[in-house]
Amino acid sequence: LEANLALNRRYWSHDERGILNAQDSLGSCLAAVGRDDEAIALRREVFARSETVWGVSEQSIVTGLNLSISLMRQGLWNEIKSFLRDQLPVARQTLGADADLTLKLQKVLAGALCDDPDHTRTDLRGTRRCVDTTHF
Repeated sequence: LEANLALNRRYWSHDERGILNAQDSLGSCLAAVGRDDEAIALRREVFARSETVWGVSEQSIVTGLNLSISLMRQGLWNEIKSFLRDQLPVARQTLGADADLTLKLQKVLAGALCDDPDHTRTDLRGTRRCVDTTHF
């Protein structure tokens, strides 16, 4: 995938969408082999550029979901909670409250609120709200 990304950058540098897709795929592979720090750095870059390239769309929300999963794997609780609290209203407005991606974002937020070792009662109430509004 690194070679694919290099080829995209070299020969199709004008195709920002193709480059972002290649970077997102590489981020998934890095996460799958446990190279989480590299995956997070790459996924942050992809997410930051995705809304510029795709606008607020299903694809940009997918890149946000991928980033949130990497943040959760690293235990970056405050960052993931803040990030998802910003992204959920965007997903609800763009895709709808019952859309698969919106529900996945809610599930990740609920997990982060529960798994945070420093969670508060307010966090647990937030988890309850996420679960109550999510139809698994």
